[in-house]
Amino acid sequence: MASSEISDNILYQKLQEMIAAKKDLRDPLIEILRDAQEIFGYLPAAVQELIAQELNLPISKVYGVVTFYNYFSQIPLGKYVINVCTGTACFVKGAPKLIQMLEDELGIKAGETSEDGLFTISTVRCVGACSLAPVLLIGEETFGRIDSRAKLVEILDKFRTLA
Repeated sequence: MASSEISDNILYQKLQEMIAAKKDLRDPLIEILRDAQEIFGYLPAAVQELIAQELNLPISKVYGVVTFYNYFSQIPLGKYVINVCTGTACFVKGAPKLIQMLEDELGIKAGETSEDGLFTISTVRCVGACSLAPVLLIGEETFGRIDSRAKLVEILDKFRTLA
């Protein structure tokens, strides 16, 4: 058995154990999907199908929840997800320019993941840090007033060195 198959088997075993522990909770779907995404890094179709089967739900219900909530992803995400705020204050203060600088620097478009698997660019409506506009978040860290490529590269380099 190849190491990737063993790795996949371990992930699916972990998923099934988690589902078994939570399936009797009241309305467990969102919590199970959240945990499944933590395990796999995203929610591939096979994982959604397994969850539907284990919870005795139609796959359309699981898929509907996955596609409704912005938190869930059906494609692999980078190690670091860069969430750019596009709320009104950030938009007015330069969010479109910030997104363009990110796309140019990483060679990808919003919604895509860099070839090295480090970064995914995502947009969010508001992060509640209007006084710091334009703002981006990487994990739990908030970075504001990003108005130059030099500032942006400094932030990205910090995460590149952590990888």
